[in-house]
Amino acid sequence: MTDHASLPSPERFAHSHDFLGRGHDRNARRTLLVVALTAVMMVAEIVAGYATGSMALLADGFHMGTHAGALGIAAFAYAYARRHTGDPRYSFGTGKVGDLAGFASAVILGLVALGIGVESLQRLLDPVGVAFDEAIVVAVIGLAVNLASAVLLGHGHGHDHGHGHGHGHGHGHAHHHHDHGHDHDHNHHDHARGGGDNNLRAAYMHVLADALTSVFAIAALLAGRFAGWVWLDPVMGIVGALVIVRWSVVLLKDTAGVLLDRTDPTLVGEIRESVEAPGDARVCDLHVWRVGPEAHAAIVSVVAGPGLDCEAVRARLAPVHELAHVTVECRAAA
Repeated sequence: MTDHASLPSPERFAHSHDFLGRGHDRNARRTLLVVALTAVMMVAEIVAGYATGSMALLADGFHMGTHAGALGIAAFAYAYARRHTGDPRYSFGTGKVGDLAGFASAVILGLVALGIGVESLQRLLDPVGVAFDEAIVVAVIGLAVNLASAVLLGHGHGHDHGHGHGHGHGHGHAHHHHDHGHDHDHNHHDHARGGGDNNLRAAYMHVLADALTSVFAIAALLAGRFAGWVWLDPVMGIVGALVIVRWSVVLLKDTAGVLLDRTDPTLVGEIRESVEAPGDARVCDLHVWRVGPEAHAAIVSVVAGPGLDCEAVRARLAPVHELAHVTVECRAAA
């Protein structure tokens, strides 16, 4: 029977499961600023709409409210992920909270597009009078706010790089005449293939969608004001809705893939090649999934030839920078 007192302290092998992106806190601050900017614009438009009796101002104000809500979800996700980073209830940390928020935002984005499309179709079939001058001013102000928001979010969108972890531990034991070893390692990762902050991406898409509708609206309103093409306004609304739906579907697909632990075939191929290239090992079981915006985890089970142990397999995987948490199991060849 093993004497626990003779074993090394577990704290010696403890390691962090913080897989939040390096730009997490910076992106959280930018998202909060955009939420505040959008909320101020929303309140100003609604108040002005009631004061002037302008339906255009009221409609755009409530429309911005839906985006403020979606951006609020993004801000909450950043705060929640940071607050619960060390919570042991989350086995691999809270790096995927942003993907959950991104999925919710994608659903909201799709619903907004559906609403725009339905309203535009109704106005195409049953035209209503448009106060062009007032509506143009509203659209221009909305575009300015959305462009400012896009600039704030765009500085972090698609430019985050990884941070490293330098923890590892290993152990081995015998079982059914086979030697098994398990080794856990946190490798340095510069960036993740197919990675990126989906929470920030969702927020960015919301302000881009709003900016797109403003651009289309301005073009259509100018055409209606000076050329009499009243029909162009609802047509542009339908076109904008279709574009936004496409963005929503792409974002839904990407975030759902992360939430369902979809495997990146290219990364799997790189792992297999790294382990099997010398010819003295074969991967018999492999699981790879994303645990954060810039980090993947992997469980690698290997049938190893004589003299090959888990530490050697782990060393072969060290150049695969996308891997932030690796568990290696070695089985001796029969």
